[in-house]
Amino acid sequence: MDNVKTAWWASHRPSKRRLVQLYCALLYNAHVKGFLEGEIYKSKTPTTKGLCVPGFNCYSCPGAVGACPLGALQNAIGTTNKQIGFYVFGILMLYGLILGRTVCGWLCPLGLIQELLHKLPTPKLKKNRATRALSYLKYVILALFVVGITAWYGIAHGVALPAFCKYICPAGTFEGAIFLLSNPANAGDFGMLNILFTRKFVIMLVIGLACVFCYRSFCRFLCPLGAIYGFFSKLAVVGVKVDPARCNHCGACVRSCGMDVRHVGDHECIHCAKCMDVCNQKAISLKAGGYTLRAPAGGCADDRPDAEAKRRKSGKIMWAVALVILCAALAYYNFLDPNIRKAEAPAAEPAAADAEAPAQEAAPADWSSDAPLGCEVGQQLPDFTITCLDGSEFHLADFRGTPVFINLWATWCGPCVKELPYFSALYKQHEGDIAMLALHSDIIADDPQEYLDAFGRDWVMPFAVENEDEGIWNLVGGTTAMPQTIVLNRRGEVVYNQRGSVTPEMLATLYEQASA
Repeated sequence: MDNVKTAWWASHRPSKRRLVQLYCALLYNAHVKGFLEGEIYKSKTPTTKGLCVPGFNCYSCPGAVGACPLGALQNAIGTTNKQIGFYVFGILMLYGLILGRTVCGWLCPLGLIQELLHKLPTPKLKKNRATRALSYLKYVILALFVVGITAWYGIAHGVALPAFCKYICPAGTFEGAIFLLSNPANAGDFGMLNILFTRKFVIMLVIGLACVFCYRSFCRFLCPLGAIYGFFSKLAVVGVKVDPARCNHCGACVRSCGMDVRHVGDHECIHCAKCMDVCNQKAISLKAGGYTLRAPAGGCADDRPDAEAKRRKSGKIMWAVALVILCAALAYYNFLDPNIRKAEAPAAEPAAADAEAPAQEAAPADWSSDAPLGCEVGQQLPDFTITCLDGSEFHLADFRGTPVFINLWATWCGPCVKELPYFSALYKQHEGDIAMLALHSDIIADDPQEYLDAFGRDWVMPFAVENEDEGIWNLVGGTTAMPQTIVLNRRGEVVYNQRGSVTPEMLATLYEQASA
């Protein structure tokens, strides 16, 4: 029996590459609480949310503690009329020059998902001339969806449109939408879904199904990030290398590879080093410059007698350091981050709100309310004060007797930006008998004031940015899903509090309801 167990483990134990893939997936998504609470990780000081990880990992994943480099690149391209994304272009060049497509083979969570899907026992499509021709499709997608449409929309409308993320990317649907919607805390968000989500969901299913039958279909045919890293195939420091003195050009490495490579290390090679195991000449190794990361059995031609022992020792030290880093990241992003602890503080908000109740009761008798304090429909929203971008103060208690509209938005939220003019028009139409506050998320990608000025509109409603010390976002029941609109009647009671886009007709109806 022991021999059977040993044989099973020997054939099923994860390879070092698989362990690295799992490690990266967990490290990129170290905010495990996000999956449990259905909330995207956000932090301001200090933050890693704006830092690009090397692999393909959606910014909107509940556990993501960093940014997807492809999403950041599209945002940089879409805003080049206002600023140049030196950081994004620089970090992609850095990853490309150091790692190249080794990122695809070792450090990409989406690559891991594709490989696990391919393990399902079904007939497999082998690579051929058609798949090799299709491998160039990702360069077309890079030029059209990542660069072309994004740049055109940014120049024409002054707004970044991440076209690939919006219309194609399966990671945004799977890691972002599916994980968030599957959490009971976000059950009310299903009303925000539209035909775009349906199309993206179908695309995700088709790509996932293709990966079952065809090895890493997304990576081979559609991934623009892999296309970018492929440009650095001849320059990257890390990657598989062939010892010309040992190679007899038998072609076993190319035939056994699941990717559409023409030779080891070309722009389609993901440097997974599987070819090392089929090379009878022991001519292939994984190197970082002159240092050998993984050698074939028997070592490399230029190895010293103690080279293998040193590699084992170095490997143990590197894994120990990596585990310490992972444990530290899990502890910080789930328990120690001061911004997370501040976000949890509003649990005691009702007590703080009760302290302010006398000020609210001091409102004119005809507009007083006996409703309990809270942000749900029928409740009385607690009082708050916030400093607006123009230096003025918005004090909620000052607007008793007036309908109040609060809009939660962000510059990087397409639906938010689209509906802002609707709020502005409503404010102008009923100026003098309406109060309005457009509250920007505390996740800042662009300077909100500069962003608004770039629209060239005469904004008359007050704008403010959420402040972690004031906690108004939590006070009104705000989440990372935007846009969100909160409407109060003349008594300060909530008559509407929903996430999702609004139309001018909806706003007009809500104004009538709040004014009654």
